Amino acid sequence: MSLIVRSLEQFRPHHQELRQRLIRVFLALLVSSGIAYVFSEEIARFFMIPLFKASPYLDTLVYTSLPEALLSYLKLSLLIGIVVSFPYILYQLWMFIAPGLRSNEKKFAVTVVFWATLLFGTGAFFALFGVLPRMLLYFMSYASESLEPLPKFGKYLTFVARTVLAFGLSFEIPFLMVMAGKAGFVKAKYFRNKRLYFYAAIVFMAFLLTAGDFMATALLAVPLFFLYETGIFLTALFGKVSPAPKD
Repeated sequence: MSLIVRSLEQFRPHHQELRQRLIRVFLALLVSSGIAYVFSEEIARFFMIPLFKASPYLDTLVYTSLPEALLSYLKLSLLIGIVVSFPYILYQLWMFIAPGLRSNEKKFAVTVVFWATLLFGTGAFFALFGVLPRMLLYFMSYASESLEPLPKFGKYLTFVARTVLAFGLSFEIPFLMVMAGKAGFVKAKYFRNKRLYFYAAIVFMAFLLTAGDFMATALLAVPLFFLYETGIFLTALFGKVSPAPKD
């Protein structure tokens, strides 16, 4: 019992610091989501532009339940809040684990936060301005004078959010590969030897993330193949475990 008590006492400072970090993350999400909600209508209209451009038969969306519009705006605001707060969340995570790292590892952690944010942003940008317009153009090509599309407001925003998040998170593949190599779990040679298995996994993951749409699957899988090869190169370049300094 005394051993448990001593362990709890030793963990108490870490528990308090973790609590403070989580509170800061929560406040950052709250503030950023609140600001996003103020401009939620403008943001929603911005997301609707690719849909309206994809079909001359469509100039408005519909909602079929009373709270649907409100809930859709809240979900959209939360999504924007998460994206905007992403670098700050990573920074708070780094500040929590930094005391246990060596000086060179602390510097590397700053690089990790930068590249993780950049990759996520690149994936989201590519989804929003590269993939989404092509997907919508294909889907809306079935519309005609005898077949009128009536997309629901909430489901459309969910579709956009899912696509953007899927690409943003998927673009983290090189980052995760380098982290695995840096931690000493695997080497670049492992990723080379298992390339075909990972390619199959990428296609399967892309299929799930895009809800079974074959065009979206291809648009997601092809850049992921390139990112996987990039991850192999970066793992070989930066994934060497630094030897611990001798006392």
